[in-house]
Amino acid sequence: MAIPDEVQRTLEPVRRWAQDQERGYNGDEDRPLGGFLGAMGVYSAAVAAGAAVVRASGRELPSRIPFGDALLLTVGTFRLARRIAKDPVTSPLRAPFARFQGASGEAELAEDLRVEHGWKHAVGELVTCPFCLAQWVGTAFVFSYVAAPRATRLAALTMTMVAGSDVLQFAYDALQTSVTGGGDDQQDDPQDDDTAGRHAEQA
Repeated sequence: MAIPDEVQRTLEPVRRWAQDQERGYNGDEDRPLGGFLGAMGVYSAAVAAGAAVVRASGRELPSRIPFGDALLLTVGTFRLARRIAKDPVTSPLRAPFARFQGASGEAELAEDLRVEHGWKHAVGELVTCPFCLAQWVGTAFVFSYVAAPRATRLAALTMTMVAGSDVLQFAYDALQTSVTGGGDDQQDDPQDDDTAGRHAEQA
């Protein structure tokens, strides 16, 4: 018996078990469990490779991370993950896996998945979900921080500044609306038109 046939025969019970688990989990839905398993494998391999590179370089892991650096990395992870998953400028990265649906907020897009099954569906869910991407972005920041802390601080600081600017933009818009009462909307007030008409008649 050929070796590939023997391997296939040995793995057949495992394959049937995996299919049974997939059917039991999915129910009437078509969830790409194989794609998600592949994503976990890629992530694990990337972490293992990063750890091997750090070990080979002789760099020691920090015994503790200063609070300021942890805050920069946290906010930077939030902002960069959202930038990749929602920003119009990064839509070419998501285009192979997502379909444009419209605007979902200030400078953000709503997108639907182009493929309903398989690995492309799994990748589509990853690249359009800022919560999912945060794991990958945060891991990249951590390895970068160990390898090049100064450069990583600057990169995280940039993303943190952008996040802070976003908060100030929303705060400014809210303040402007509260002060002006809606801005140009007042021009459409019928009462204002009536007052202007009476003034014109008196003149």
